[in-house]
Amino acid sequence: MVTALLLIDIQNDYFPNGAMELVSPVEAGNNATKLLEKFRKSNLPIIHIQHISMHPGATFFLPDTYGAEIHPCVAPAAGEVFFQKNFPNSFRGTPLLEHLKESKITTLVIAGMMTHMCIDTTTRAAADLGFSCVLAHDACATKELSFNGSLVAAEDVQLAYLAGLNGLFAQVKSTEEVANDL
Repeated sequence: MVTALLLIDIQNDYFPNGAMELVSPVEAGNNATKLLEKFRKSNLPIIHIQHISMHPGATFFLPDTYGAEIHPCVAPAAGEVFFQKNFPNSFRGTPLLEHLKESKITTLVIAGMMTHMCIDTTTRAAADLGFSCVLAHDACATKELSFNGSLVAAEDVQLAYLAGLNGLFAQVKSTEEVANDL
């Protein structure tokens, strides 16, 4: 069993003064940094995912912008795997699945942004593809949403998505719990 860290979309546009600022991105980024350091010290595989928006009218993660760059807190080191994607699902249109199979990776520790979009979509896809997933809940961030005139607080969005993923799709744990399990 090979475990890899999958860091999804921890990019500048999600941080303070970014084009799509999330709630508590610095805290989530700091926890992602802790996981990254643990994986590096343990010489375990690390995969960075960067979202580049290609659809007309996109307002963030625009190609060749500072906002689309990986945030310095989890900047890839030489030799670490890096893939770009254009959709919420990190498997769609990328060589991620082939890389995981070739590397005999069976378990993914997932951290990143936005919980309700790319984290949810990628975690469900990974589970459907047969991977065991561990989601570091405090190394993820999201934002408030609205539906039909009702506002849903970011904390409620986060809890709802984590609750929906926990069990069937992933083991949802804290950064500390994940690090202690490695």
